[in-house]
Amino acid sequence: DTRVRGWFLLDSYLPTFFLTGAYLLCIWLGNKFMKDRPPFSLRIHLIVYNLGITLLSLYMLIELILATWEGGYNLQCQNLHSAGDADIRVAKVLWWYYFSKVIEFMDTIFFVLRKKTSQITFLHVYHHATMFNIWWCVLNWIPCGQSFFGPTLNSFIHVLMYSYYGLSVIPSMRKYLWWKKYLTQAQLIQFLLTIVHTLSAAVKPCGFPFGCLMFQSSYMATLVILFVNFYVKTYRKTPSRTAVNEIPVTTEIKNGFHKDYFAAANGSLHNKKAQ
Repeated sequence: DTRVRGWFLLDSYLPTFFLTGAYLLCIWLGNKFMKDRPPFSLRIHLIVYNLGITLLSLYMLIELILATWEGGYNLQCQNLHSAGDADIRVAKVLWWYYFSKVIEFMDTIFFVLRKKTSQITFLHVYHHATMFNIWWCVLNWIPCGQSFFGPTLNSFIHVLMYSYYGLSVIPSMRKYLWWKKYLTQAQLIQFLLTIVHTLSAAVKPCGFPFGCLMFQSSYMATLVILFVNFYVKTYRKTPSRTAVNEIPVTTEIKNGFHKDYFAAANGSLHNKKAQ
């Protein structure tokens, strides 16, 4: 898209590719480095980091709502060029959304430094690595229009999630954090709503590229499958007597919510020791 030419990191795929490679390499080398070392606490770092992501997500949420509202965006299907200046405004917010995905690589780095290797799951790494690369493609070819919906929902979810995990490292706040289990449900609803919204433009097209719609809905379907698989294993299995007596299981599941999912899908930074 000629409207995003010259924007930081977009003109060449190489920076995105190498940053993703560096991310994966840091996981591998970091785990080796930390193997015989004590974990870092990083409480202050986690508070600042979570606050920063929360504020960035809140900005993106508000700006996307205002830009699409003022631009008269059609919720069912919105093309790439009809809204004029509003399309540019949306594209600028979506660039920040793309850039936030490289910032969120720090979710995993914090896990490595805190030796939370059990939380560096396939779902966690898959989600982080693919989102950064997919959104490079989105910004280059479909930086506005129908692309606005998923980031709007995800920004809302991230406001809730990162504020929760930021507050959770403050001991005096933990008794007020009763809404943890509802974040899991909200995440799954987000995936499903995004698929429905994407396919609505295929059912009643408005000029948005059909292939992009199919790719986006297919990718979101992989997240749904991975999440449902995890959810079934976590909530539907009857634990064996041996498993019930194991400390890792009782510490992983609290208030009906398994925190590995947030570690996987949204980069949670909840400090298990603080619980």
